[in-house]
Amino acid sequence: MARIPQSELERLKRDVDLVDLITASGVKLTKKGSNFIGLCPFHDDKEPSLVVTPSKNLWNCLGACGAGGTVIDWVMKTQGVSFRHAVEILRKGERPDSIVQAKRTSVPRLPCPISEDAVGAELLGQVVDYYHEALLEAPEAIDYLSKRGINNKAITTFKLGFANRTLGLRLPAKNRAAGAAMRQRLADVGIIRSSGHEHLNGSVVIPIFDADSAVAEIYGRKITPNLRSGTPNHLYLPGPHRGIFNLDSLRSSREIILCESLIDALTFWCAGYHNVTSSFGTNGFTDEMFDAFKTCGIERVLIAYDRDDAGNPAADRLAECFGPEGISCFRVRFPHGMDANEYSLKVTPPEQALAVLLRSAEHMSGPLKTLSAVPTPRSEVSHAEVSRTDPPPEKPIESEPVTESEPVSSLAASPRPSSEVKAKKSPDSSGASSPASPVPPAPADDISCEVKDHEVIVHFGDRRWRVRGLAQNTSFEKMRVNLLVARTDTDHFHVDALELYSSKQRGSFLKQASVELQVKSEILKRDLGKIFRKLEQLLEQQIKKQLEPEDKTVILS
Repeated sequence: MARIPQSELERLKRDVDLVDLITASGVKLTKKGSNFIGLCPFHDDKEPSLVVTPSKNLWNCLGACGAGGTVIDWVMKTQGVSFRHAVEILRKGERPDSIVQAKRTSVPRLPCPISEDAVGAELLGQVVDYYHEALLEAPEAIDYLSKRGINNKAITTFKLGFANRTLGLRLPAKNRAAGAAMRQRLADVGIIRSSGHEHLNGSVVIPIFDADSAVAEIYGRKITPNLRSGTPNHLYLPGPHRGIFNLDSLRSSREIILCESLIDALTFWCAGYHNVTSSFGTNGFTDEMFDAFKTCGIERVLIAYDRDDAGNPAADRLAECFGPEGISCFRVRFPHGMDANEYSLKVTPPEQALAVLLRSAEHMSGPLKTLSAVPTPRSEVSHAEVSRTDPPPEKPIESEPVTESEPVSSLAASPRPSSEVKAKKSPDSSGASSPASPVPPAPADDISCEVKDHEVIVHFGDRRWRVRGLAQNTSFEKMRVNLLVARTDTDHFHVDALELYSSKQRGSFLKQASVELQVKSEILKRDLGKIFRKLEQLLEQQIKKQLEPEDKTVILS
C-alpha cells in the first residue's frame, strides 16, 4: 500500500481553508469573536452548535452529535468517503457537493481517468497517463527517483508514473454495472488483481512501448520502506514480457548499451548516453529484442549487466548469441557486486564515471573492429572535455553496404546507411548523445612513464616532467597537481601547483615554463597534452580501485 506522507497530511490540514470548505458545503457560518458558528448538519440542530476555529483550522459540534476534526474529517463526514478518498479530493482542490451525505456513498467524487469503452493497449495507455500525473504530484516518489539519480527530463520523456492506490477511488463502485465492467477490463490487462487491489500499488512505474508506440508492458519498483517480509520490490504485469525500452535508440544508433534493469538504463540516459536499452532482468532478453537488434542493424553491444553471480553468466550467454550474428559484444565491468546505478551514485560526475567503464569495456565475442573513443555526452560537457589539449578522436568506423534484398521492418525508422555514410548516432528529438564505444586497447600515441608511489615521471627528449599529488584527487571534477618540467642538459626548470582542467592555469604555466626553459611553448604544449591523457587514464584506474576494496593492487597512493 502506498502510504500518504505525514508531511502531506499536515500540509492539507494547515493550508486548506476550513471556513471556505464548510461554507462550500452549504453551511452558513456567522463570525463570533475569533471563531465562526453555524447549524451542525449532522443532527437536527435548532441552535448553532457547530464551532469553527480558524486559528487551529479545526471544527467541533458542541451539540448532540459531538462530531469534530480537521478538513479531512469534514470531507469524510459530509461526502461519505474514505480517508484516502477525502485526501485525494483535497489534493485536487475539489470542493464537496452542497448536499451532505449522512451515509457512505458509492458514487466517486473524483473524475474517472478511464473511458468506458477502453480495452487492451488503449486502456493501459490511459492508466499510464493517470500514473504519470500522480507521480508529478507525489513528492515521495519524486524524492525516490532523485535519490536514484533520475532527473525530471527522464520522468517526462519516458512517462514515468506512480501507482499510489488512488485509481480505484476514481472508478465507479464495483456494485454498479459500469464499475464492475471497468474493473474486469483492468483485471484483463493486469492492472487490478483478483483481490481488487492495484497490482503495482506503492510503486514507481515505467511503461515500455512496442513498435507502434502502444504500451506493451509496465514495470513497478516499490518505494515504501519496511514492507512485509516476502513482498517483492520488482513487479511486471502478468504474462510474457513484451515491448522494448527506448526503441528509438535502436533505430538511430549502430551501437547500444544493454542494461539488466530499467533503473540502470535510465542512469545511463540521465548521464547523457541515450543509446541505451534494457532487458527484463538477467533472463529477460526476449526474442523480440534480439530480432529488433538485428533488424535495426546494431553492430556493437556493450553489456552493462550487474557484476554479480547472476549478471556475469547472463552476459556470457548474451555474448554467445550476439557473436554468431556478426554483432561485436563487449562487457562493461563494474566493480564487484555493483550495478550501473550504484556505481554512478558513488563517483562524480556520473557521466565521466560511466565513460571510464565504457572506454575499458572488454571484448567478448563477434568481430573486433577499431572503435572510436567515448565522447562526452552533449547534455553534460565535463571540465576535461572543455580543457582538453589533445587532438580530436579518430574518425568513427564506416558501416558495411546494404544489399537491395535486405528487409527493413517497421522497427527501422529508415534504411540502413550505405558505406558512404559514417556509422554514428543520429540525434533524436530528446538530444541524444553520440555512441559510447570502448577505445582501442593500445592507443598509438600512448606514452611510457614511470609511476612511483607519490609521483609520475615522463621524459620527452631533454625535457623531464614530474607530476605529484595526483592521488589526492578523488573524483573526475578536478585534477590538481604539482607539476615540474626541467631541461636535463641545463639547470633550467619551472614548477608550480595548478588545476589541469583550468585552461587559464595551463596557459600561464606553459608561458612561464617556455621562458624558464627557453623552449618554444608549442613544444611544451604538445608534451603536456600527452601527459594530460596519461594522467586521465591513471586517475580513472585509481578511482576504479577505490571502488573495489577487495582488490589490494594500488596504482597511486
